[in-house]
Amino acid sequence: MRLRSTLRRWHIWLGWIVGIPFLFWVISGLVMVIRPIEEVRGTDLLSEPRPVQLLSAPVPPIIEGISLRSLTLEQRASGPRWVATLPDGTKRSADPASGAWLPEVAAVGAAAEVTTRYTGPASVESVKRTDADNPPLDLRREIPAWQVKMDDGTHFYVDARTGEIAATRTRFWRIYDWMWGLHIMDLKTREDTHNPLIIGFAIVALVTTILALIMLPLTIRRRRRKGSE
Repeated sequence: MRLRSTLRRWHIWLGWIVGIPFLFWVISGLVMVIRPIEEVRGTDLLSEPRPVQLLSAPVPPIIEGISLRSLTLEQRASGPRWVATLPDGTKRSADPASGAWLPEVAAVGAAAEVTTRYTGPASVESVKRTDADNPPLDLRREIPAWQVKMDDGTHFYVDARTGEIAATRTRFWRIYDWMWGLHIMDLKTREDTHNPLIIGFAIVALVTTILALIMLPLTIRRRRRKGSE
């Protein structure tokens, strides 16, 4: 009797503690599945890049003394571009007409990259440069980029080095991202699924469940004993 009372008391208190994160997990999980992931990611907002169109044979970029991981020819709003990836992941672009390395994409060019492929009804509201060392939370990639903001709240991020549209962030994506951070209990970076908070609450939830499983046969036995009296 005393064991059951002690276990019941612990179960109630632990249940109150774990009830809050359980509520957060259920609410955040519901929000994250309420819309198709394709809609969240805005995959329908951009058309596929146009095929590469060349007026003459491409001239390879000048790579003397430069090691490359890869070299691809890609179409941009302003024409075809060589996209070179260096061993450290850095990217550069070059003009296939001359092989000369090109400067970074300007704000006008970034907006053109988006509007050329954009299929939605919104218009460009602003174009803002982001810091590679301190990228926006909804980008989370340490690259020099332009944030092309649409008037419906969608953000497109254009890699300033190559003109590539590196990320599409709809308004609901940012809500989804916040809920994901709540789900894994990491609202700061929203990437650490191994943080102490979620591990601690998971352990408490496990202990609470084990206590309930231990109490169940004790409760059944007690009720049977009362029924036989």
